[in-house]
Amino acid sequence: MVGDLGVDTRTRSSVITARAAATFDPVGRSVATARSFVRDTLQGWGFTDIVDDAVVLTSELVTNAVVHAGTAADVLCLRSEDAVRIEVSDHYPEREIPLQQSAVNMGNPDREGGRGLQLCAALATRWGVDYTPTQKQVWFQLDLPDRSVGTRAAGPALPAEMLPLTDGRVRVAVIQIDRVGAVSAWNEDAEELFGYASEQVTGKPLTDFAAWPHTPGTSTGIVEALQLSRWEGSYGIRGSDGRVTPVYASHLRVRDTDGEPSTVCLLVRDDERAVLQTPLRGPAPEPGALTESHTADPFEVFIGSPAPDDLDGLLQRTVERARDMLDGDAAFLLLATDDETELEVRASTGLPSARQRFARVPVEAGPGRYGSARMPAVHEDLTVVPGAVPLLNGTGMRSVVTVPLKVEGRLTGSLGVAAESPDRYSNEEALRLQFAADRIALAVESARLGELERLRRGSLSFLVEASDLLAGTLDRDQTLALMAQMTVPTLATWCAVYTIADQSSEPYLSYVLHEDEERIDGLKALLSKIAPPDPVPTPGARVWAAPSEAAHQAALRTSMRSLGLGEPMNMGGGIGTTLSTASAVGGETVVLPLVARNRVIGMLTLGKPSDEHFRQEILELAEDLSRRAALALDNARLYSERMAISQSLQRSLLPPGLPQIPGVEVEVIYRAAGEGNEVGGDFYDLFPIRDGAYGFAIGDVCGTGPEAAAVTGLARHALRLLAREGFGGPAVLERLNAAILDEGARSRFLTLLYGELWPQEDGSAVLKIVCAGHPLPLRLRQDGTVEPYAEPQPLLGVMEDLELYEQTMTLDPGDVLLCVTDGVTERREGTRMLGDDGLADVLTTCTGLTAGAVAARIMRAVERFATDAPSDDMAILAMRVPGLQKD
Repeated sequence: MVGDLGVDTRTRSSVITARAAATFDPVGRSVATARSFVRDTLQGWGFTDIVDDAVVLTSELVTNAVVHAGTAADVLCLRSEDAVRIEVSDHYPEREIPLQQSAVNMGNPDREGGRGLQLCAALATRWGVDYTPTQKQVWFQLDLPDRSVGTRAAGPALPAEMLPLTDGRVRVAVIQIDRVGAVSAWNEDAEELFGYASEQVTGKPLTDFAAWPHTPGTSTGIVEALQLSRWEGSYGIRGSDGRVTPVYASHLRVRDTDGEPSTVCLLVRDDERAVLQTPLRGPAPEPGALTESHTADPFEVFIGSPAPDDLDGLLQRTVERARDMLDGDAAFLLLATDDETELEVRASTGLPSARQRFARVPVEAGPGRYGSARMPAVHEDLTVVPGAVPLLNGTGMRSVVTVPLKVEGRLTGSLGVAAESPDRYSNEEALRLQFAADRIALAVESARLGELERLRRGSLSFLVEASDLLAGTLDRDQTLALMAQMTVPTLATWCAVYTIADQSSEPYLSYVLHEDEERIDGLKALLSKIAPPDPVPTPGARVWAAPSEAAHQAALRTSMRSLGLGEPMNMGGGIGTTLSTASAVGGETVVLPLVARNRVIGMLTLGKPSDEHFRQEILELAEDLSRRAALALDNARLYSERMAISQSLQRSLLPPGLPQIPGVEVEVIYRAAGEGNEVGGDFYDLFPIRDGAYGFAIGDVCGTGPEAAAVTGLARHALRLLAREGFGGPAVLERLNAAILDEGARSRFLTLLYGELWPQEDGSAVLKIVCAGHPLPLRLRQDGTVEPYAEPQPLLGVMEDLELYEQTMTLDPGDVLLCVTDGVTERREGTRMLGDDGLADVLTTCTGLTAGAVAARIMRAVERFATDAPSDDMAILAMRVPGLQKD
């Protein structure tokens, strides 16, 4: 609905040639920001005549929106051939608006509401109020004042003493250069200025006379300048007397009726450059401005105030101002890499920025320097030279002007403006854009270096933290999870880790992570259906197109099935999942090899969503991370393999299982000291010797760890072998002693309790025991008394000649025999030690318990005696004779 306000509310009939829009939050400071936005926009368009009226009206209308209506304000500036229209919209359509009708009184001008509309009626050429279901829009139009027809540039009248100084007669040399750079015309003023007659120079290259201040690779050379459609600047001409005359020149590239191109050069002495020099363009001063305004910073004039304090904001403001300055449809800004070989897209307007952002193009795009970003370039029609500006491929842009950003002669970036129609730009626009680029280049480079420094500090902190996390685990699965969690979402939107078991194995998809957990399953299913990337050991990231292609094909097939154009649709496939997966992996995907110890052990795959590219800094950071992650992953693999080998060997040193002995309960508890150890220096065994006879042993090798475990294996296997050969207890231990001494430097002394057990029909059990330097076994009677059950004898592995003897005794029904290693009796808490007496005290409380309960109570008492983790191996062997069971 359009309100009938008694004013002209005709719709826009003229062609819109430029537009600028912004949204301002519902806070008080937004009014000042909106004023600056409108002022900067109109000044950029060159409409300083109407700036004051437009700023006043905008200020009132935005105040109504953000202060009184309490909503955000949308401001849209539209430029046409003869007017400017500004629209201010709020989101509070229910608010009553005073309408200007003959029967309505506008009220007191000092009241809060309605003053903006009164100002519109007083200042605007046309204005109106539009209502929609969601917002209210107030617009006004200001017609542009008439300007003198045909006037291109003019300056004020000046006193004679302020005019530029010249000789008595100003001479303008007119020189024409043919397509090969040779002089074809030389006028009289050229003869007077440089001393050569026309016949002396005709047909000779201009380069024979020109003294061009050119440094290769940093600026335009004379041959290149002569090829440009228009060029203006200073150089020197070497006269007939050998002296160089500084000149100011204006070059114009033309062609004759036959289509033959040539360059017309107008030259004056350099101190008379005002005759040819094009006036510098810039916004006109505001009415009433002080003389200090002439010294305003050119950077602030172009960018506006306040200037953005971040790089992305500065670049975005730059492209928007450049687009408006040249009345373009799009603009873009690229920053150079450190080696100046590539340009990276950092900001754009009017282009699909999500697709282009961080994309890279080469500095030298063509076979010669005319395709270089190091010099200005104007393309009147891109359809004539397709691919000349790769960034604009497929965007519909026809004409474009690009200029370099340079700091101290070094290329730092490129700024371009494009239009959808051909023949929009010439060298005049290139000069204007180059002027602006020169003003902002230093600020852009300073902001870029600041951002780079912040990125490097952040990268260093990230890598330090990543190294600590990766070094803190030797678990393979946890390492894979850490690799993915460190990259998502810091470096990428999603991540997949492929691992390679050995050189003959294919890459295996081991881990997948997406910042949106609901997309992980779909992403994993997609990656499982495509061939993994090739395990190329070349360092650095390489693009992998397979995931995005597969995702797009799957989305296409799903969409066609949903429309009935393909195979019947499987509803279980989930069209939503397929389409969301396609969106998630539709952007750039890169693969980094995981190389450790000169072997590719996997690949780290990073992905972006649709139409996004990776920044080079991110790829370099990911490469550093991949090297650390590869070493951590390989360390975890080696640790897992060695741990598996160690555990397998250790398990071979333990008894395969305890045999069932008729009439005797047996329980064993074993604890090896040290992380990851299953077997240490303590050991036990219980095995059948022959019918009705069983051997048992419990021993302690000096020390812990693998060296002690080696002697453990020797002792346990030797005991079984010798006992089953029919040797008695003393003979078994004497031969084991000789075997230990044969180990030489690897030998270790060993304490050992060895015995043979014969269960009896009356429910008792007969034992023959040899205690070689080991803690004495304890016997618990049914009445609760505890007593040692053997006599001490020399330990093994020390002396060659041993004379050992065995002791025979009987366990009555209900008796318990407890055998332990010194890790139990020597359990310490500060200066206190459990000792033999402490163990005996605990055992007295075990009357009536089963063998398993006795062993468990002893272990609990040992663990509670001290808070520290045990430093010695421990073994407990409990045997109980329950006696005959009554019917």
